[in-house]
Amino acid sequence: MGKIRQAIVADVNELSVLFDNYRIFYEKESDIDGAKQFLQQRIQNKESVIFIYFTEENKMAGFVQLYPLFSSTRMKKLWLLNDLFVQPNHRGQGVSIALIEEAKKLCLQTNACGLSLETAKTNSIGNKLYPKTGFSLDQDHNYYYWDVPK
Repeated sequence: MGKIRQAIVADVNELSVLFDNYRIFYEKESDIDGAKQFLQQRIQNKESVIFIYFTEENKMAGFVQLYPLFSSTRMKKLWLLNDLFVQPNHRGQGVSIALIEEAKKLCLQTNACGLSLETAKTNSIGNKLYPKTGFSLDQDHNYYYWDVPK
């Protein structure tokens, strides 16, 4: 089994390739330079926490990116599990589960009240994975989104 560690600025060049593949998966155009800049800013400004899964050969196979939020009603930090990606040739090997478990550890270490995430109803893999890792589907709330007009 591989290992997981938190991303640092020195990881940005290699991590940006994984991040770019993640964005392409979500039908965005490839932008390696933009990915490098985005990731470097998040890490340098401590605006997110990124955990990277490394294979036994020390190659990046996947990552999870979490953003800090706050729950006013619970008066605690809440982490948004915003990005989770595993390279196709490493899927089905427990990488996603290991990354989610690392996110849970962060939640406990920071005395947060929980993890939140959203995924498309059509994401059959994610919709099987998340309940398997202890997430509950929220049946009580509607989530809305507003896009800035272009």
